[in-house]
Amino acid sequence: MKKITRIGTPLSPSATKVMLLGSGELGKEVIISLQRLGVEVIAVDRYPNAPGHQVAHRSHVINMADGSALEALIEKEKPDLIVPEIEAIATETLVAMEAAGKVTVIPTARATWLTMNREGIRRLAGETLGLATSPYRFANNIDELKAACAVIGFPCVVKPVMSSSGKGQSKLDSAADIEAAWAHAAAGSRVDAGRVIVEGFIDFDYEITLLTVRALEADGSIKTHFCEPIGHVQVQGDYVESWQPCAMDSEALMRARDIAKKVTDNLGGLGLFGVELFVKNEMVWFSEVSPRPHDTGMVTMASQVQSEFELHAKAILGLPVNVALNSPAASAVIYGKHDAKAIAFEGVADALREPGIDIRLFGKPESFARRRMGVALATGNDVESARIRAKQAAAKVKPVISN
Repeated sequence: MKKITRIGTPLSPSATKVMLLGSGELGKEVIISLQRLGVEVIAVDRYPNAPGHQVAHRSHVINMADGSALEALIEKEKPDLIVPEIEAIATETLVAMEAAGKVTVIPTARATWLTMNREGIRRLAGETLGLATSPYRFANNIDELKAACAVIGFPCVVKPVMSSSGKGQSKLDSAADIEAAWAHAAAGSRVDAGRVIVEGFIDFDYEITLLTVRALEADGSIKTHFCEPIGHVQVQGDYVESWQPCAMDSEALMRARDIAKKVTDNLGGLGLFGVELFVKNEMVWFSEVSPRPHDTGMVTMASQVQSEFELHAKAILGLPVNVALNSPAASAVIYGKHDAKAIAFEGVADALREPGIDIRLFGKPESFARRRMGVALATGNDVESARIRAKQAAAKVKPVISN
């Protein structure tokens, strides 16, 4: 693991260079945080003018799942750190390059490889670490999917082993749903359309994201920090609102932190992890982990002293972090509502007239009806009022097709 001992000047021979693989709305905020610290940032994505491209020092458009193209770009730019922001990356290339001492991947190449594939991280949590998870099976074809569903039982959930933001996910209530679920998983997979995970349902009360930060101490040791838990609502596997702090039983919170620490200790490295957990009373089950800022964590731009993006940027550079909560807050997604390029937004001023409201528009060059194009943020005296205010603010922002 390469340690950054000093930060240079961007666009000069002394520059500290960070390459982001994936430059969506989360990457954009990480880039802004890095630039505030004088870091030179190279943003990479599969399409031009991605949100992160718009604020980086340089940008590139490549197929990041193409190992040869990825390696060639890394060799050309020679970044000090590589920060993956999405799953659709040739992780085997990163593993090989890191093993050869050519790159430092955040948090590690192994962590990126394991968490890109739901099979890798689920087997690590359930089989290697012995953590409580939902029952699961894997399938490579329709017949294996039918057999897996028979073992798991209905209702169950089918997901591609490699996808993000709920893409390709289906809830199955009976065997009649299997063929449609297989087709939907294949369409939603980012890299490999040939393998799915089948998960049994857990009778949980709510789910949380526990943002977990591994950061360096003054003596060079690594300390694990926990943000206050984030509650969230998902529709079709995609987050639509989140809030912080999420009220939890003290025993459940202790167990959640224990699970998060065991998983992130195993993955290693520095930076912020989004650990997703199911909770019922005092019981906690591991769901997934992202070795990077989490979409539900956008609420931290309003709730915390340092947002998840600032925490990630500082942690990967070896700088001190502060996970303190500043105010109860909530976020609500602003969808595109249109399939069109270069849409516009009306009502932003109306939304911002309320105190304690902020709006983030991501600048994505193309809109889809269910594409996340922005987020409304709201603080409040308590979580309940913040949630109401965030949803009201989001509703005031109207995407329109630009003429």
